[in-house]
Amino acid sequence: MRRRLRRLWPRRAPSRPRQSVALSLFWRTFFLLALLLGGGIFAWVQTLRALELEPRAVQSAQQIASLVNLSRAALRYSDSIHRVAVVKTMSEEEAVKVLPREPGHRWEPFETDRFTRRIGRELRARLDEDTILARSVNGVDGLWVGFTIERDAYWLQAEATRVYPLTGGTWFVWVGIAFIATLLGSAAIARLINQPLRDLSFAASRIREGEYESQLDENTLTSEIREVNMGFNRMARELAKVEEDRAVMLAGISHDLRTPLARLRLEAEMSVNDEEARRNMAMDIDQLDAIIDKFMDYARPGDAPLIPVNLSGLIEREAAAFRDPTQIRISARVAIDLMVLADDTELGRVFANLFENARRYGRGEGGGPALVLVSYTRSGPWVVVSVRDHGPGVPPARLAQLTTPFYRGDTARTAATGAGLGLAIVDKSLQRMGGRLELANAPDGGLIAHVRLKRAP
Repeated sequence: MRRRLRRLWPRRAPSRPRQSVALSLFWRTFFLLALLLGGGIFAWVQTLRALELEPRAVQSAQQIASLVNLSRAALRYSDSIHRVAVVKTMSEEEAVKVLPREPGHRWEPFETDRFTRRIGRELRARLDEDTILARSVNGVDGLWVGFTIERDAYWLQAEATRVYPLTGGTWFVWVGIAFIATLLGSAAIARLINQPLRDLSFAASRIREGEYESQLDENTLTSEIREVNMGFNRMARELAKVEEDRAVMLAGISHDLRTPLARLRLEAEMSVNDEEARRNMAMDIDQLDAIIDKFMDYARPGDAPLIPVNLSGLIEREAAAFRDPTQIRISARVAIDLMVLADDTELGRVFANLFENARRYGRGEGGGPALVLVSYTRSGPWVVVSVRDHGPGVPPARLAQLTTPFYRGDTARTAATGAGLGLAIVDKSLQRMGGRLELANAPDGGLIAHVRLKRAP
C-alpha cells in the first residue's frame, strides 16, 4: 500500500530557501500582461505620431499656401483705393488678417522643430523662397506669413491652431483611457487564466487536510485544464479509497491482534511459574497493546466536535495518570477558569502523549525523573499551552521532523521503545480541533511543545 501511495502522490522536492518577495500567480500574470499591453500602446503612439507628422504638415502647408495665394490674388487685382477695403473686409469676415510689413517689425521665427520645419519647406515650395514664417510679430502671437505683391511687403496672420499637431493634453487623455482599459483588461484576463489554478490549489489544500470530496470541473472548454482536472479527481478518488482501506486494515489489525494478546496474557499468568518472567511477559504484552492503541489513534478520521473544555481540570486529570514520581513529575500553572474550544477526549489524548513523550525522553543527565512544567499565555483569540521538559533537547535541524509518523529523533531522546507516533498523533489531533503544535528547544535545555488552541467565548 505504501508503494501505491507513492504512485498516487509524487515525492516532494527538496525545500528551497524562501524568496524575500513572492507574488501570487494572479499578480504575476497581471503585471506581465499590463507590461506587454502598455508597451504595445507606447509603440502604437510613437508610430501614429510618426505617421501623422508628414500628412498633417503637408495639409497645414497647403491650407496656409491657399490663404496666401487667395489674399495675394485679391490684393494684386485691386487698385490702391480698394486694397484697403479688401484688407478690412478680410479682417472682419475671416480669422485672417493682412497687414503691411514694415522694416522695423520685430518677429520670432516659426520653424523650431521637425514639424514646423517641414511646414516651412512645403510653404516655400508652394510660394516663394523668400517667404517668411514667424510665430509672433511685435509681440502678437499667431502664424505670420510674410509675402510680397510686386514691391509691397505684407504679413498674413492666421490662427496658430491651423498648423499645430495634436496637443500633449489630447495625447494624455487618449493614452490615459487606453492605459486604464489595459489595466482592466489585464485584470480580467489574469483572473480567467488563474481561476482554474486557484480551484486546483484550493482542492489540493483540502486533500492535504484529509478531505477528498473536492471535485474539479471536468467539462471546461480548455483541453489542458480539463485533463488536469480529470486526473486530479481520479487521484482524489484513489486517495479516498486508499484512506478507507487503511482505516479498515488498521481496525482489522487491532481486532486480530488483541485476541491473541489476551490469550498470551492468560497463558502467561497460568503457565509461567517464574514471577519475574511472568512480569516481563506482561510488560511486553502491555507494550504491544499500547502500540496498537497508537496506530488506532493516528488512523482516527474526521474532525472533532468542539465544545468548551476546562483546561486546568483536563491537565490535572491526565497528569494524575502518571503516578510514579521516580519516572515523571508534572507541575501545572494554568488558570483554574481557563476554557478552550476542543474535544475532551482528543485534547486529553494530546496531553497524555506529550507527558508520555516527556517521561520517556525528557530526563536529565543525572537519570532522575523527568521534570515537566505546564504553563500558558493568551494571544488574542488563542490560548498557547507550553509543555516543557528538562531533557537533552533535539537538534534544531530535526525539530520539524518530530511530527512525522514513525520518525525518531537522535539517540538521546529515543532510549525507550515506542511506535514513533506520539507527536504525530498530537499534531493530527490538534489539526482536527483547529489548533496547531509548535516544537522548540528551551534556551537552557529541554524541549518545549507549544499547543495552540482556540479560546472559548
